[in-house]
Amino acid sequence: MNGTDRRATIRDLLQSRPLSVAELAQRYGVSESTIRRDLSRLSESGEIVRTYGGAVSSAGEEQPLQERELLARREKEAIARAAEAHAAGGGLVLLDAGTTVGALAARLAARGGVTVATSGLTSINELAGVPGVELIVLGGTVRRLSLGMVGPLAEAAVARLTARAVFLGADGVVAGRGICEARPEQAALKELMISRSRSVFVLADAGKLGREESYWWAGFEAPWTLITDDGATDRQLAPFHADPLCTVEVAEVGG
Repeated sequence: MNGTDRRATIRDLLQSRPLSVAELAQRYGVSESTIRRDLSRLSESGEIVRTYGGAVSSAGEEQPLQERELLARREKEAIARAAEAHAAGGGLVLLDAGTTVGALAARLAARGGVTVATSGLTSINELAGVPGVELIVLGGTVRRLSLGMVGPLAEAAVARLTARAVFLGADGVVAGRGICEARPEQAALKELMISRSRSVFVLADAGKLGREESYWWAGFEAPWTLITDDGATDRQLAPFHADPLCTVEVAEVGG
């Protein structure tokens, strides 16, 4: 196998899982220095991302929030409409960071009469100063890509709350496993939000169902509700319907 063909197959393999230099060298029967040169060329072209001792597919990179705002906008609006009914009714609601949860925050701002605690700057911008909205801002370190607050300050604030409901976003959601995120501090904050809330809702468009490119997970040990859009196929939804802890709600996007 020549170098061009080897690099093409390496790129394809990395779409399934991260691989180390040693694994790749053994697989192709070449030296580790040869693999490192292959990975450097693939990285320079933007096809992969180098990691310590190996590489991952660039398809698994976390997108900046500004880019994610442009994706599946109609689907996110439909999910937010469906979630709004669950956010009404008094009591404190927790809002995660992210664009879909931000769409819910915009609807709550128009509605008023809610108490919201949030770690997302998108939701804060929608809700700050709105009459009829009591806004609690969770402190912490702001992540540049997600514009969400994480870390010990955010976790300490959540630990002092009891929420009627939490609305979570995710990089991906997998039935029986949970929601995945790019960084451990994101997953840790979500797990704490789940533990401090009576009802749990995950807002995820169809493109996120079954996705597990990110490495850090927050799982579910109690009942939760998935709210997705009507672009989700029966095959995508089947594992969630089979999960005894999960209730599936499908939002109609419309024309």
